[in-house]
Amino acid sequence: MLHHYAQTVISLAELQTLMRRGWPAIRETTIDGWIARLSDGVTRRANSVLPVHCPNDLADAIGRVEELYRGRGLPPVFQIGPAARPSGLDSALARRGYEVRTPTIVQVAPIEDVLRRTPPPHREVRVLNRPDSAWLDLWWAVDGRGGRESRAIAHDVLTGGEALYATGEDRHGTAAVGRLALVGSWAGVYCMAVRPDARRGGHASAVLRGLLERAVELGSEHAWLQVTADNVAARDLYERLGFVTKSSYHYRELTKPVAETVPARTRTA
Repeated sequence: MLHHYAQTVISLAELQTLMRRGWPAIRETTIDGWIARLSDGVTRRANSVLPVHCPNDLADAIGRVEELYRGRGLPPVFQIGPAARPSGLDSALARRGYEVRTPTIVQVAPIEDVLRRTPPPHREVRVLNRPDSAWLDLWWAVDGRGGRESRAIAHDVLTGGEALYATGEDRHGTAAVGRLALVGSWAGVYCMAVRPDARRGGHASAVLRGLLERAVELGSEHAWLQVTADNVAARDLYERLGFVTKSSYHYRELTKPVAETVPARTRTA
């Protein structure tokens, strides 16, 4: 029954919109039907193109993307999932020299099902509407990339939409954190981070439970999450808690100069 629910409750395009709203970029612009997200290079998701519609001229649109991102000192990146348009975009990018980055699966579940499967926490989990310094310190220590300026930009991305922030502690201090984006009746799990020496101590499930309990109080009914395909431990945890795979995506990133990867006759001026 749960598998059938996950297959029918939300379309791939709707799920893509949830993920976009759950992790909003600092700035967005459109390029021939595509959404180009820009956040000064902080996180690949917030600095990638979401190809939601078919462009009038594929080669021209890709060239404009490359010009936009290169002009800001960023590598051109596309987020490619089942809803990407046109359907042959992934192959076109591969031919142009774009490389695959971070294969990721997207899972969904009714929140009440997850809560029934999640054990009660051994310690209190603190849930706030904004990330405090302790939350930011642990998340940045585990997942952050860059210096003080990048952390400030990450804070703006985190707080760009309505969300909850949970912190779990042990006798050594902050043990785990997590973020839950609130979008309508849906809630998206992000930024699950556990202090290295506190892993496998039940902190991640406690933080997740704290977030989802609060989300239910606010009217959320369903949850989604993204987990990298190679993160076996996290996938096992989420599947035990009732999440099932609904979709997947990966990024295509161009790291070489355009002149090295694209024949001269196909370059966009």
